[in-house]
Amino acid sequence: MKAVILKAVGEYAVVDKPMPVLSDPCDLLIRVEASSICGSDVHICANPPGIPAAPGTTIGHELVGCVVEAGSAAAEFRPGDRLVLDNNVPCGMCYYCKTGRPNLCTQMRTIGVDADGAFAEYAVIPARMAVKIAPELPTETAIFAEPLNCVMGAVDKLRLLPGETVLIQGAGPIGLYFIKLLRLNGAGKILVSEVSPYRADYARRCGADRVIDPSKESLAAVVREETDGLGADAAVDAVGILLPDCIAAVRGGGRILLFGNNSAAQQAICQADITRKELTILGSYVGPHTLPMTVRLLKSGRLELGGLITHRLTLSDFAVGMEAMRRGEAIEVILTPDMD
Repeated sequence: MKAVILKAVGEYAVVDKPMPVLSDPCDLLIRVEASSICGSDVHICANPPGIPAAPGTTIGHELVGCVVEAGSAAAEFRPGDRLVLDNNVPCGMCYYCKTGRPNLCTQMRTIGVDADGAFAEYAVIPARMAVKIAPELPTETAIFAEPLNCVMGAVDKLRLLPGETVLIQGAGPIGLYFIKLLRLNGAGKILVSEVSPYRADYARRCGADRVIDPSKESLAAVVREETDGLGADAAVDAVGILLPDCIAAVRGGGRILLFGNNSAAQQAICQADITRKELTILGSYVGPHTLPMTVRLLKSGRLELGGLITHRLTLSDFAVGMEAMRRGEAIEVILTPDMD
């Protein structure tokens, strides 16, 4: 079968490799209907890598699949069942797993990083991390399940009240999901900070009331202007390096949700600003326990995401999608197996 592997640090390749086989009774062999390129995949393929993966690993983790064979201990699945996947596989035994916080698992295994993933014609996945989807759910809707799931977990933690103003920093794919979900949650006003005109246009299409280019305007001043001098009720950093800007932009008693993950970045903050304004700062890492609800939301039809698909490619054309993502000229890149 064709698959996309991490060839070496900073290098990827489309190769032929053997079709995987079941070896664990708790696993599923699936045919991949479609996969999509995530910002995490860009970090995996960077030099130096933002997320280290072993050379030779089939990368990718966002997928829609169909069961070909179910292990003997995966009785809830049958051949022909369609599914989506949470790719972060907790151990089930550590302190965090046993206290209901598997996203903080100390022995987390990640499909597409620590194990072969989605950029292939077939894959083997743990049944416990899969959620069934309806036969009629369009593939181009279901493909958003994994990244949307992560944002669902964050939105659940933020608990935005109807009518509140929120600032979203960054209008990449994740920032755009935040815009759409918070609009559904009843946000009164959504402000977005984004320097890329390409992404700013998508932010407006997704429902942003105002997009601010912080390289040309004072972000904090514009937010105050839009909020009668108070500041935003809540701010979301979807980039991973913008906590100081969030602190400056929210009102006293406001909330800041940190979602973007950049372990290489360091920032200088004045802790007294947090204390004096009595701010609440929340971290959110992946989406624990929210994938079934995410699937229900996608099935409901209340969230239109098809307009975010910018590229429809085959696995053989993976490089086209990856390079567009690297240049910031893509939002959702869908990959399907090559036709024989």
